[in-house]
Amino acid sequence: MSDPQAAESGPTPFERMGGEPEVRALVDRFYDLMDLEPHFAALRALHPDTLDGSRDKLFWFLCGWLGGPNHYIERFGHPMLRARHMPYRIGLAERDQWMACMIQAMEERAVDPALAQRLAESFFGTADWMRNR
Repeated sequence: MSDPQAAESGPTPFERMGGEPEVRALVDRFYDLMDLEPHFAALRALHPDTLDGSRDKLFWFLCGWLGGPNHYIERFGHPMLRARHMPYRIGLAERDQWMACMIQAMEERAVDPALAQRLAESFFGTADWMRNR
């Protein structure tokens, strides 16, 4: 994922988000939406029956990616996002559902609009790169 901290001075995106509690709340809302909204069904189908592990991994990853603690790297090493997602069929529909779900979660969690826009641009680049069909 492109670095959301690039060319920024001052508080990190992690700090601007409100630290771990707000990153966790964003991740939880993202997975709640994925689990509940029918228009995210193709995305939900890529995940295990229970989303607990997915919630934790995204939370750990985002904390470090946003400039906070490197929980994910401490547990698993380098994220290797594309390699870790290769077993899952990710196409345009899945990419677009992931983005819509995250954008809705950021809006509902009232992430600062300028930060949300920067994050959405970074997320899109990575989500598009993850496509494998």
